Amino acid sequence: MTTPGGAGAGDPPAAPPGGGPPARGTATTWPADPGAPKPTGLSAATAEWPKKAADAVDLVVATIHDKAIRPVLLVARAIVFGLLVAVLSFVVLTLISVGLLRLLDVYVFPGRVWASYAVLGLVFSAGGVWAWSRRSAGVGDATGA
Repeated sequence: MTTPGGAGAGDPPAAPPGGGPPARGTATTWPADPGAPKPTGLSAATAEWPKKAADAVDLVVATIHDKAIRPVLLVARAIVFGLLVAVLSFVVLTLISVGLLRLLDVYVFPGRVWASYAVLGLVFSAGGVWAWSRRSAGVGDATGA
């Protein structure tokens, strides 16, 4: 025996008699029921625009990172590491100078600190003359011909 709505005797009713939501296990609309027909009017291009928009945003962000942010990061790293090397070099040179002065004063010239200063002065002066002779002629160098 069939009901006037077309449902068979074994089928659950489409909605409870009180007019509320459909009973569990009955057909509902898309996307809750994978077997239900999908709404019409959505083309493949319309369904793909969120993915394309996300890809475009990702491409813009990656391009900005590669063209602007990455070079700034590289320059900042170079500045930081350069300053670190300069400060550590200054500290090491100072410690070596003090150690060499103490070594000369105690073991080589005991009681004659002026001789230790003279030897260190000669060493640093010779190093300065050598570095000065190795310099390249700059743009504003008055001695260059």
